[in-house]
Amino acid sequence: MRVTLHVDVESEVAPELIRRALLDFTDRRLDIWPQLDRKTYQVHSVGETTAEVTEGSSFPKVWSREHYDWSHPTTVTWTAVESNFCTPGSHIAMDITPNGSGGSRLAVTWDRTAANLRGRINLAVIALGGRRLLRWATRKSLRDVAKAYDE
Repeated sequence: MRVTLHVDVESEVAPELIRRALLDFTDRRLDIWPQLDRKTYQVHSVGETTAEVTEGSSFPKVWSREHYDWSHPTTVTWTAVESNFCTPGSHIAMDITPNGSGGSRLAVTWDRTAANLRGRINLAVIALGGRRLLRWATRKSLRDVAKAYDE
């Protein structure tokens, strides 16, 4: 089972701040992205334009070792290397550009293929929520980013 969704989201959060939050692989990442499971989070490597990180959530209990790539100036892509729910090569990409009023315009592509029953269940929920769920989750995450950097 493969689920591919694409949404465009407008945000008041500046592109630089979103990019900074996506690429913060310190322990602060767990405060910026509160949905991440502290027990799962592990940084394997960080380079100039790439990183490899294991991260996941406690509910549903999923994890993925992700290869992050930000070599393109406006896009951050994270691709599964190993996971307990999706196949290697499954990915999420976020293209972040200025919206002309200090905020951002995001083009989010969510493309995951289930690796097992856990993945099929998880992806079925995502598929049911569809673009509406992805748009809501992206906006919620951006509110978390704004809150983390307001402190």
